[in-house]
Amino acid sequence: MLASVPCFSPPRGETALPAWVHLQQELIVLLRAAAEEFVERYVHPDGTLIWRDEWPGMDGSDDPYEAFQYFPLFYALTGDERIYELARKIWNGITWQWTEYGQIDREFDGYYDWMHHGEANLFHYFFGLTKPSSLQDRSRAVRFAKMYTGDDPKAQNFDAELGLIRAPMSGSKGPRFETTHEDWITHRGVLDTYHAPFEDMKTSPFDLGTCNWSDEKVYEEVVALMNERTTRGDVPINMNASGQMAHAFMYTGDQQFADWVIRYLTSWRNRALANEGIIPDNVGLNGEVGQYLGGKWWGGHYGWRWPHGLLTIIEPIINIASNAVLLSGDTEHFSLAREQIDKNFSLGRHNGGLWETPHKHFDSGWTDYRPANPYHAIHLWFRSQAPEDLERVERCRGSIDWQTVSIAEKPFSVKHYNTNTLPWFEYISGNLPDFPDQVLSANRRLLDQQLSRLRSEDGDPRRWGQVEQINDYPDSISMQIDGYAIHAWQEFNPLYFESLVQLQWGAPMHISHGGFQHASVRYFNPEAQTPGLPIGVSALVSNMDSSRLTLRLGNMNQESQKVILQSGAFGEHTIESVSSSDPGGEQTTMAVDSQWLEVQVAASSVVTLTLKLNRHSRTPSYESPFSAQADWVNLITPR
Repeated sequence: MLASVPCFSPPRGETALPAWVHLQQELIVLLRAAAEEFVERYVHPDGTLIWRDEWPGMDGSDDPYEAFQYFPLFYALTGDERIYELARKIWNGITWQWTEYGQIDREFDGYYDWMHHGEANLFHYFFGLTKPSSLQDRSRAVRFAKMYTGDDPKAQNFDAELGLIRAPMSGSKGPRFETTHEDWITHRGVLDTYHAPFEDMKTSPFDLGTCNWSDEKVYEEVVALMNERTTRGDVPINMNASGQMAHAFMYTGDQQFADWVIRYLTSWRNRALANEGIIPDNVGLNGEVGQYLGGKWWGGHYGWRWPHGLLTIIEPIINIASNAVLLSGDTEHFSLAREQIDKNFSLGRHNGGLWETPHKHFDSGWTDYRPANPYHAIHLWFRSQAPEDLERVERCRGSIDWQTVSIAEKPFSVKHYNTNTLPWFEYISGNLPDFPDQVLSANRRLLDQQLSRLRSEDGDPRRWGQVEQINDYPDSISMQIDGYAIHAWQEFNPLYFESLVQLQWGAPMHISHGGFQHASVRYFNPEAQTPGLPIGVSALVSNMDSSRLTLRLGNMNQESQKVILQSGAFGEHTIESVSSSDPGGEQTTMAVDSQWLEVQVAASSVVTLTLKLNRHSRTPSYESPFSAQADWVNLITPR
C-alpha cells in the first residue's frame, strides 16, 4: 500500500437493507455471467473476433473496441480478475486483427477522424483505471500521445508553431490530406441518408435533403470536393485528441502533456472570440479560418454543416475543457464550453412554448432547431459543481422529458446504453427519489433483452452476412447498410451498466466520443488489493455540491467489510473530513486530508457518510492505494 490511508469506523448504521443494495449485487452477478457468454459467442480463443477475412476502407476499427470497451471499466467497478484477463486478451486480439485488415498501424488507427479515434480510445483509457503499473499500457499512452505532439517522425500530425492539428483525418501514419474512394467505401450506405456535404454539388442538389453516396457520379464528386475543401487543416472534433495527452499525463506526470492541452484549448477559444463568439469549424494549414472554404467559418469536416452539427462540436469542447481543468485544477478552462453553450442558447427561438436552439449552420444561416437539451450542461455542471453551470442546466426545463428512465420495455437500440443522464440529474438534485430502483430494474431488463438477442439465430456472427435487421428490432438500421455488420457487436453486447456508474460512482456516463469516465468517488478493496467494491457491498451517491458529498454503503455480508474510497476518478479531489451519525442522531467526525479513506462497514448494515471535499486540489494520477508511480518500472526506450 502507498503512504498510510486514514481509517474511519463509523457508527453502526441501519440494519434494514434497502432494495438498491440487493439489486446492485444481483445485477453484478448477472453481468459477470453475461460477459463470459458474450465472449464465448463472438470471440476466438486467441482474442480475435469471429468475423470476416477481409475489411476494406478506413472505417471500422473503432467499432469492435467500442463493443468490448466496458470490460476494463467493469473490472474497475468489481475487481473481477477474469473480466480483466478477457479485456486484455480482447484488446490485443482486436488490435492485431485490424492491423491485419489494414486499418491499424503501430497499434493505432492509421488515419481517421477524432470522433472515431475518440470512440476507439475509450477501451485504452479505461485500462488506466485497472492496473496502472502495466508497462504496456503506459508505453502505449505515451507513444500514442506523441503522435500528436510533433515528436513522432512517422506521424507529423501537429504544427507546433501554429498550435494546430494538420488534418481532420490523422493517426499513426500522419495527416491524411487526400482521401480515396476506397477510404469511404464501407461508409457509403450510412451516408446515403445524410444531406449533401456541400451546398453547390452538381450531382446532388442540397435541397434534396439526402445525398446518394452509393451513386458513382455522386460519389466521384463528393470525394473530389472533400479533397479540395475539407481534408486539410484543423477542426473542432480534433479537440478530442486532448484525451491522449491527459491519459499519458496521468501515467507519467509529464507536464508537456498538460501544457499541450491548455495551449490547444486556448487556440480554439481565441478563434471563437475572433468569430463573434462562435467557434469556427475549419482552420487552414496557414492558421486562417475558412482557408479552403472561401472564408466561411462553417462547412468543415464534422462541423456546423455536417449532419451531426452541434453534437460533434460541443462534445469535444466539453472533453478538452474537462481535461484542462483536470490537469491544471484551474476551472477558468471551462470558459470555452460555457461560452459555446451560452452562445447556442442565445441563438434560440420560441416555438409553441418551447425554447429551441440551432444545431446546424448552412450558407442560408442557422437551422435544425431542436428543443433545448440540458445533456451537455449537466456534464459541465457535474465537473464544475458551479452554480452558474447549474443555471445552464435549469434554464432548459420544460423542453423535453427529464424523469422517464429508459426501461427497454420494447426492443431498444443500443449504443453504449448512455441514456439516463437527465433522470440521474433529477435524482441527484432530489427530484426523483425512486431513481435507484428504477434504473437498476431498467438495466436488468436491458440485460435480458441483449441476452435474448445474443442467443437468437440473428446473434450468430457466422450468419451476419444474411441478417438484415435484428429479429426483435425491425425498425433498426439494416445490418448490411454499413458493409457486413460492423456495428453488430454493440447491438448484441449485454455488458452495459450505466446504472452502476451513476449510483456507485455518482456520475453521468462518459461522453461516448472520447470523454473520460469521471466519478465523484471510486472504490478499492483493501483485502484483495484490487479496484472496486468487495463482493456483497453496494454504494449509492445520493447528493453532492461544490464541497460535500453524501454516500451510502450497504454491506450484505455477515461480516464487516473494509472499503477504500477515492475522491474523484483520478484522485483529483481531497477528502478534508468525514462524518456519520448513528441511528440516534449522534454524529462522529474525523479529519482526513487525503484523496483516500478506508471505511469499515458493519455486517448487514447501511452506513451514511458525508464527505467534505476540496475539489481539484490534487494532481490527477492513475496511482492506486496499492500501486505508487515511484514503484513502476521505467518505460522502454526504443532505438
